[in-house]
Amino acid sequence: MCSSPSQCKETIRRLALDAGFEACGFAEACPVAAPAVAAYDRWTAEGRHFSMGYLENHREVRNDPRLLLDGAKTVICLALNYYPSTLQPANAPQFAYYAYGRDYHDTVRRLLTPVTDFLTETCGAACRVCVDSAPIRERYWAQQAGIGFVGRNNQLILPGKGSYFFLCEIITTLALPPDVPASGNCGDCHLCVDACPAKALPGDYSALDARCCLSCLTIEHRGDLPEKTAEKLGKRVYGCDACQKACPHNRNARPNYIADFQPSEEFLSLSFESMARMTVDDFRRIFRGSAVKRTKYEGLMRNLKAATTHPDKKRE
Repeated sequence: MCSSPSQCKETIRRLALDAGFEACGFAEACPVAAPAVAAYDRWTAEGRHFSMGYLENHREVRNDPRLLLDGAKTVICLALNYYPSTLQPANAPQFAYYAYGRDYHDTVRRLLTPVTDFLTETCGAACRVCVDSAPIRERYWAQQAGIGFVGRNNQLILPGKGSYFFLCEIITTLALPPDVPASGNCGDCHLCVDACPAKALPGDYSALDARCCLSCLTIEHRGDLPEKTAEKLGKRVYGCDACQKACPHNRNARPNYIADFQPSEEFLSLSFESMARMTVDDFRRIFRGSAVKRTKYEGLMRNLKAATTHPDKKRE
């Protein structure tokens, strides 16, 4: 068994930071606060989650993380930096930064191994790892655990570090002292709202409108893109980082040097011309183990066509 709960907590935090995570916080596993539940329900009822129908599923579990693990007492929240050390050329077809390297799901789970081993082998506790793979309110719990606040751009912002982070959680039966919830905000800044090319951000901290969000449309949406999407894409073919690039908190973003997240030379050499010649086999090779596979070959080619054929399109 481990020592005192406070000592266990600090050991877990140290193991997480040593593994490469930028932040680690703790919250009591309990039902989500009623105002947050109501806001989420309004968002889905209004259809602003668009084609992401799975966000309506498992409502009871989404509102109480204890249903994800029998006897859950604590939600441990962690953040892993993905800001690239090397960027694509400005005239290249643009991919969201998070997709530059290998798919983060397996990498994050692997990096969490020292923490989960400590919980199970030393503390004798059960745990469940969630890496964008369970119906859990990630940003809500990250704020409750004190690692950051949710900005106007709907991203979790780590004070002094920005928002280019993968979030993950460990739900455990071990009772650990909770951290103080984060209480930051964006003040009078609306740069992200102004920068959004599709005007998907309402500006009042409420959830974005996925019906026009370029990230949702180019990654999650299947079928034809909505009318007028092409004129807003610019050079984007997978995702959109406009709201993050505009955020003053990201002026402090530092590159990650995790091997799995580094882009390949072939990826960095992609051009509109080479992508126009891309075959299914090329797609499978270039994006093997990549999050880009989520949109599938057909989706990426759809996005490329929209980014290159609009009559007003310019690529200065």
